[in-house]
Amino acid sequence: MPTIVVDVMPKSELLDPQGKAVSGAFARLGVTDFSDVRIGKRFELTVDGEVTDEVLAAAEKVAGDVLSNSVIEDVVGIEVVQ
Repeated sequence: MPTIVVDVMPKSELLDPQGKAVSGAFARLGVTDFSDVRIGKRFELTVDGEVTDEVLAAAEKVAGDVLSNSVIEDVVGIEVVQ
């Protein structure tokens, strides 16, 4: 069965407290290779049948209406994986 993967991230202009916490942990652990961390969400939508243009449109709609909060988050990716 195919799966549609939806990635949602906090808007870039907003503070990401989880990312800041991880970034702080990196500093305490001596990890210096990364300058910033942002944490988002990944949703996997299993499709019964074929992924048509209509199914992709429905996934885009649900991503914007249900899976993300458009005030503080952006849908940054929708892809089909087999």
